[in-house]
Amino acid sequence: MKDKVTTTGLSELKRRGVKIAALTAYDCQTAGLLEEAGVDIVLVGDSVGMVKLGYENTIPVTLDDILHHVKAVGRGLGRAQRRPLLVADMPYLTYELDPTEAARNAGRLIKEGGAEAVKLEGGMEIAPTVKELDRVHVPVMGHLGLTPQAIHRLGGYKIQGRKADDAEKMVTDAKVLEAAGVFALVLECVPADLARVITRKLSIPVIGIGAGPHCDGQILVTDDMLGLTGGAPFSFVKRYCDLRPIAAAAAAQYCREVREGVFPGPEHHKGTPSKDSKDGVRG
Repeated sequence: MKDKVTTTGLSELKRRGVKIAALTAYDCQTAGLLEEAGVDIVLVGDSVGMVKLGYENTIPVTLDDILHHVKAVGRGLGRAQRRPLLVADMPYLTYELDPTEAARNAGRLIKEGGAEAVKLEGGMEIAPTVKELDRVHVPVMGHLGLTPQAIHRLGGYKIQGRKADDAEKMVTDAKVLEAAGVFALVLECVPADLARVITRKLSIPVIGIGAGPHCDGQILVTDDMLGLTGGAPFSFVKRYCDLRPIAAAAAAQYCREVREGVFPGPEHHKGTPSKDSKDGVRG
């Protein structure tokens, strides 16, 4: 096992120029897979709403939804001594209204869910909340650029920070968040040159998604990267494999074999499993 990834350790990786690899997970099995792969940060994102729960956006996701999934991911990572840093998204309206309420909600993700940090969307307006969470020892990751919880205000999934005024505000927001105490910052869908400026101005790690190659690390939605989600991916997503058609073909073959009486065959009649066997009924 390599050294455990911590919030302070991420800053050391930035100092040494070592790129940070982050991916999302929403279940136990995926978490274990990412652990084996050597991922540095595992994010239980509110993207679970779109990827797993069938919502059109992240807004309907609740704190209980995230709590449920972060527990499952934590169990998956726990099997391998949890090397990655486990970060949980705070859903819409669980932190914006009152810093004390935000601390209580974040505390549930840490205490009940086993998360090691939380992620908040927004700029200088959430600085008081970041400070309150820091006061109760909850590490916070920031998120600027395309912030999905504000998708209705932004008018869709568009690149942010193209105009000079917007870019200047984003730089200011990034500095304010760093001063407030965030240990890292996600930049989503911003021009590469702007991401490079922000990355150089901050001492904390900057993790990009659709923000070019100059950030201190990168994050993708695992289901996008594995080709499990349907439809065309965002332009910044690289599909490292295309599992959806493979899985669909396997399921179709299973259906055919069941209907034709091919499965289960003689090789699958093993009788009752012993008490030491890993086989058994899962239904």
